[in-house]
Amino acid sequence: MTSRLRVFAPATIANLGPGFDVLGLALERPGDMVEGEVASRPGVEIVQVTGDGGALGTDPDRNVVGRAAADVLRRADGERRVRGLRLWLHKQMPLASGLGSSGASSVAGAYAANELLGRPLTTAELLLSAMEGERAAAGSPHADNVAPSLIGGVVLIRSYEPLEIVSLPIPGALWIAVAHPHIELSTSAARAVVRAHRFAIADAVANLGNLGAFVAALHSGDLALLGRSVEDALVEPLRAPLIPGFAQVKAAARGAGSLGCSIAGAGPSVFAFCADEAAAGRVGAAMCTAFRAATDRDCDVYVSRINPEGARVVRH
Repeated sequence: MTSRLRVFAPATIANLGPGFDVLGLALERPGDMVEGEVASRPGVEIVQVTGDGGALGTDPDRNVVGRAAADVLRRADGERRVRGLRLWLHKQMPLASGLGSSGASSVAGAYAANELLGRPLTTAELLLSAMEGERAAAGSPHADNVAPSLIGGVVLIRSYEPLEIVSLPIPGALWIAVAHPHIELSTSAARAVVRAHRFAIADAVANLGNLGAFVAALHSGDLALLGRSVEDALVEPLRAPLIPGFAQVKAAARGAGSLGCSIAGAGPSVFAFCADEAAAGRVGAAMCTAFRAATDRDCDVYVSRINPEGARVVRH
């Protein structure tokens, strides 16, 4: 058992085109950092939040880090000597970006708590605690961001009741470009347009075919098939109007040589799969140029492989 530590949890991309709420992957960067130490006072205290521009509070009942860490304490059921925790959240990724910001914070809080308690929880239990943090942010406990942030790689949520996570293969040649325009799109707003819609069976069939092909492509390493499978007939058409310039950004990614392109999570970030690092750099730059033209706002590019590790303790 350690008395103080620092944990990094990576950003993620959920949905990946056809896999609404059931597919996600972890990026190498960006991510969030949580520092933690044991405390004699019972419960969870969030001492400070940095990097958020003052948008997040330190109330542990309202902050996802506090909610996730408190659930770890509850699940540990007083078996350990630690009675309380003090946490510091260092936001190192943009809010409301579609990159799993709340998920990364939730995972970092839960992971730090579990380490400080001496690792009483299994990975499956730890995931449930991280999902409680997501419940605070999105109103429901989704796993498509927290699961890859916690365990790394590409994941498929086969079932929520009971929760079953399937880790999928990572093609060695695959790279990802992410364009993040400096605009915010809340997860609740993006989910509202989905809840209000009735879907045609033909569109559901199209997504089922692409989802199956996506999983098959990961297993075979067929990047061309993977790119063709990043098509979403259900959610992308509803959310695209919420993202200024999305059509132009997707066209720019295609023109620069991407394998496939879609909305990252709830948006507004857009991701593209690429066959190598150089292509990912070109595609990311092209997407950001299109975003700047459409929004007159700045744009960040992240170029990354899939992160196979997930959350980890960072040594000072």
